[in-house]
Amino acid sequence: MVRWNDRSTIVDPDGEKERSDRRRKEERGISMSQPIRIMLADDHAHARQAMREIIQADPEFEIICEATNGKEAVLLAEQWMPDVILMDIRMPELDGLEATKLIKERFPYVKIVMVTVSDDITHLFEALKKGAQGYLLKNLHPASWHEYLRAVAIDEAPMSREIAVRLLQEFSSVRQSIPDHSPLTRREKEILECVAKGNSNREISEILSISEHTVKNHLKNILHKLHLDNRVQLMRYAYEKGWFKG
Repeated sequence: MVRWNDRSTIVDPDGEKERSDRRRKEERGISMSQPIRIMLADDHAHARQAMREIIQADPEFEIICEATNGKEAVLLAEQWMPDVILMDIRMPELDGLEATKLIKERFPYVKIVMVTVSDDITHLFEALKKGAQGYLLKNLHPASWHEYLRAVAIDEAPMSREIAVRLLQEFSSVRQSIPDHSPLTRREKEILECVAKGNSNREISEILSISEHTVKNHLKNILHKLHLDNRVQLMRYAYEKGWFKG
């Protein structure tokens, strides 16, 4: 179990100030004026070192703790209350998928991103079902990591088109249009279908010729009507219901 901050100093493990900061962030949403607090979870030291170098290259992120297996990840998530967890899938004692499930059940506001060398649809879809917000490939350029993690922190990260296409194939046997009795308006249905295809808010605004602010407001309404909390849950819901075209 490794606990440290980005200045390589020992941090009080009781973390009263950290938990207080977390509670304030939870009440008002993550403040982008403060560093996004990251936890790393990977059983390989060299993998954690590589992630550490990428994250520390951007001052908007702060690594607050590291876990070397899934069981530690669950314990440290409760102790440190990170904003985002970078989670390896294959780890000893408790794998990343089960650790994700346990953490999301206890702390649903924590964003979890699976970090993997492979974009295997089976593992990635299982991670989404257990509550993960998305995934990062270990061979991506560092700038792509930074951009994606910022989007994840504020619930605006779209699913990659490649994964969206694979999910469409996965659900091809149940594909259908959004039913007429859905509580969604025509415009909301259009936006939901764009989300299901992996479009970002900006791309949706261009496709539908509306402002990005309007897209965000529609998404808030959709989440409220469907009793969901974030974009990833919405996308998963859309696929599980077969609410998309194509």
